[in-house]
Amino acid sequence: MIMARIFQASSGQTTTELATDTETQISPPWHVVVLNDPVNLMSYVVVVLRKVFGFDHEKARKHMMEVHQLGRSRVWTGEREQAEAYTHTLHQWQLNAILEHDD
Repeated sequence: MIMARIFQASSGQTTTELATDTETQISPPWHVVVLNDPVNLMSYVVVVLRKVFGFDHEKARKHMMEVHQLGRSRVWTGEREQAEAYTHTLHQWQLNAILEHDD
């Protein structure tokens, strides 16, 4: 937000002072969630998570098991633009993934 203040100097000249609001709003994080589906093999999900997120085998397997047993796994959290990109990439790999906003 920018606010302007107008001052009249003693010489009769008018000057304008601009004040800016430097407070930055930090948006709540977004989550990439992989959902269970009846199509993809568990081993395929592990491979995709390793390739897309750079997970090691154990971390990818842990997320795959959450998807298999709980129906979903939150695989990444961060800014919206990157979350959208990861979700799109997972869709290209034919995984069912959604974005969730942290309210």
